[in-house]
Amino acid sequence: MFTPDEQHIIDQAAAIFAKKIKTCDAFTSPDLVKGFCQTRLATSEREIFLLLILDNQHRLIEAVELFQGTIDGASVYPREVVKSILKHNGAACIIAHNHPSGVATPSNCDRRITKRIKDALALIDVRTLDHIVVSVEETYSFAEHGII
Repeated sequence: MFTPDEQHIIDQAAAIFAKKIKTCDAFTSPDLVKGFCQTRLATSEREIFLLLILDNQHRLIEAVELFQGTIDGASVYPREVVKSILKHNGAACIIAHNHPSGVATPSNCDRRITKRIKDALALIDVRTLDHIVVSVEETYSFAEHGII
């Protein structure tokens, strides 16, 4: 989709975003979180599931790409999400993934896995703040739509 030069520029922007995001409280701003996720995921040709692990002040501890899939799906396992949260001692999280198709509307599968992850994390007192679906041109926030 992008030329090598364009992809290089996108990669540089993602690196700058990642560096800056670690030094501020950006994860209290939905627009900045969506921008971070979009910059990180939107240009991938396969689905990637990203877990943003946050402390109790909603500052980023770690951004972990937990799962990769194909052009139209990825297998996501709540057990692995829980393990990663515990490993990094997270208090809250935001989950995100991309839709290489270009349409950021969540599928029924997206809705089901969000509920499963949220329920699993609730058992260990970890808050799931949002699930963001991104494409090159748009983002969809479950929290902004009252789903999570």
